[in-house]
Amino acid sequence: MSSNEHDIEANKAVARRYFEEFVNDRRLDVLEEIVATDAADETRVGPGGTGTREDFRQHAQWVWENVKDLRVSVTDLVAEGDRVIVFWTIEGVQAGNIFGVPASGRPFTGRSISTLTVRDGQVVRYTVLPDRLGIIQQLVDTHL
Repeated sequence: MSSNEHDIEANKAVARRYFEEFVNDRRLDVLEEIVATDAADETRVGPGGTGTREDFRQHAQWVWENVKDLRVSVTDLVAEGDRVIVFWTIEGVQAGNIFGVPASGRPFTGRSISTLTVRDGQVVRYTVLPDRLGIIQQLVDTHL
């Protein structure tokens, strides 16, 4: 395996740990290990914005508070250079406001695509494109 191939596999492992150990297992110690102190979570700071590791913790805290029985599953990883594209699924029960929809107590499943930029074994930038419409359709009472 070449050095570049090794780096790509290492970056994919960091991305997988982000979802499996940090998001699912709620391990804040993993966040400190795999996310740079000055990393940017674009869900918090906007596209191209600057941020800190704290933004990642706040993002996850929001998810943990608003989705009961949360489970995320990585379905595919594609990587090139320092970027990893993660295809993943979220499952849970709505416990708080999500995408403008007040808490309904309804279960939902959604697919998302995230891009993580990884340098020296740590995430330095994160963005996500969730299936907002698909999730909202599951949360809104369509029998009114």
